[in-house]
Amino acid sequence: MAEFYVYDVFSSEAFGGNQLAVFPDATALPEEDLQRIAREFNFSESTFVFPPENPAHTARVRIFTPTMEIPFAGHPTIGTAVALSDQGTPPDMVLELGVGPIKCHAVNGQARFTTEVPLEKLAEPSLAHVSDALGLSEADIETTTHAPIMASVGLPFTITELKTREALANIVSNVAAFRQGAATYPGSLDFAQFVYVTEGDTIHARMFAPLDNIPEDPATGSACAALGALLADLTGEDQALTIRQGEDMGRLSVIQLSTTGGAVTISGAAKRVMQGRLVY
Repeated sequence: MAEFYVYDVFSSEAFGGNQLAVFPDATALPEEDLQRIAREFNFSESTFVFPPENPAHTARVRIFTPTMEIPFAGHPTIGTAVALSDQGTPPDMVLELGVGPIKCHAVNGQARFTTEVPLEKLAEPSLAHVSDALGLSEADIETTTHAPIMASVGLPFTITELKTREALANIVSNVAAFRQGAATYPGSLDFAQFVYVTEGDTIHARMFAPLDNIPEDPATGSACAALGALLADLTGEDQALTIRQGEDMGRLSVIQLSTTGGAVTISGAAKRVMQGRLVY
């Protein structure tokens, strides 16, 4: 009925990075089945590719988590760009997402995209809410650069810096606290937590969104983009960072991030590991 590919994104090797199902031609799929298909894969995201609304663009891409459609996400953008490149699409692309057109470049299993969506600072969740959700002590949270802050360049995450790599490894999600946080600080994601430790120009990160059926995400490009925009805003300096995510769950993802002015560029690899066809 429709062909699909599975990519491991932000990894150049199979069985690393973040899994993504890509339907490179979703025109024959019934609208009411898109969410059900994403739930069937149960990856953090699946993408469905349609003809562009603007003929000057490459494609329109819809992104679904297991529970909802979202306007923007990083690893689906990278993975879809690589999938289209693998099918022969020229390297320079413009993908129409829910946040608007995004410029991408993909070739030989590597891709990058640049977003100019403005940074939004949506809320400042309390140390108590965040530490309870993460199963940590308030003393584990670093507040020198910023306190926990809900920020977005298309998708909202509560971004929190920790003091040590050990604390990052020790996170245990408290679903009841996530529910309380989501009620107190509502957003299109349910109190999703992006947590990081700084080590020079390297960031070690984890992301949790258990209320959206994502207990932990191996790679979260949209959260990385929000972090880059936030740090550039707070420091007044452009950023050039390597983000290592997924190590604590055995799926290392390597994400390159840079900022220039108000733009954020995310880049990384994607590896095709499966392909198939829906037969229902």
